[in-house]
Amino acid sequence: MTGTAYLEHLTDDDLALLSTAHRAATGEVLSATDLRSRPGVVEEVLARPEVFEAVFGVERGADPFMRGSPFLVFAVAVHRCSEDLRQAAFVPEWLAPRQRVAVFDVDALRDFLADSTRRFFLVELLASYTHVASGSVWVQTNRGWRRRRFSELDPVRLASLLEVVPEPERVGIYRRLGDLALFLTGVFPDHTAVRALAPIDTARLLRAARLAASADDPPGGHVDSLEPAGAVALLEHLGRRWYRLACDTAPSPSGAMRVVAEVAERFRQARRVLNLVTDRHLFVLRDRWFSPPTG
Repeated sequence: MTGTAYLEHLTDDDLALLSTAHRAATGEVLSATDLRSRPGVVEEVLARPEVFEAVFGVERGADPFMRGSPFLVFAVAVHRCSEDLRQAAFVPEWLAPRQRVAVFDVDALRDFLADSTRRFFLVELLASYTHVASGSVWVQTNRGWRRRRFSELDPVRLASLLEVVPEPERVGIYRRLGDLALFLTGVFPDHTAVRALAPIDTARLLRAARLAASADDPPGGHVDSLEPAGAVALLEHLGRRWYRLACDTAPSPSGAMRVVAEVAERFRQARRVLNLVTDRHLFVLRDRWFSPPTG
């Protein structure tokens, strides 16, 4: 079923690239049509080193997006990371801006990526942030109608939509808030860590997660304790909570929400995987592919 989900996103050009790389590796002729009729082999092909070379093995500074769709590029990067972890003895762990240490807890990341639905979750998350939504809505206040702006890259403004949308629509906002927390801490951890959130904004985010700004505050985080620091610790805390709220407020359970529930419980592992994928494969062109967070 995961293979079918990939095929819903991969373009015909993507499948042609996969077919060519697969034929070069195995000698088997597997056309784009064959791949569409055999979804069970899609992830196997995505994980091939020949496919990674076809997408990322270009001259320095060249854009892999010229070789395939964003979804294909991120799918190959996540699968390459999963394969690399099979033999890794340690991984670099993000602690603070420009600070990484070697950590031998590789099994937790291997276990996270061992599940195909969690791999797909991360790929879909990354692809969703190549184009982000922003705009404004009109809300009625004591002083009349006011325009309220929102952006999918601004957690404070995105969370403010919870105050004005009907209850059934809040599940989508909780889900997207969880996505944003994971994206910011996984792909832009340095920027996120140094971004100063005003106390009033922190309080707003805690209220949006139905948390009180007291005993439930996240740990501050210290480099020598191997805990993330500052805003990264806060967003880990909030992201976990927002994903849980999305699951709790969903009208009916679904396969997608079951994965969201798993990521909520394994939020730090998901963040660490994205840190690794970004550092190894996305960092050089990250600001060109994604809209960098503001603030």
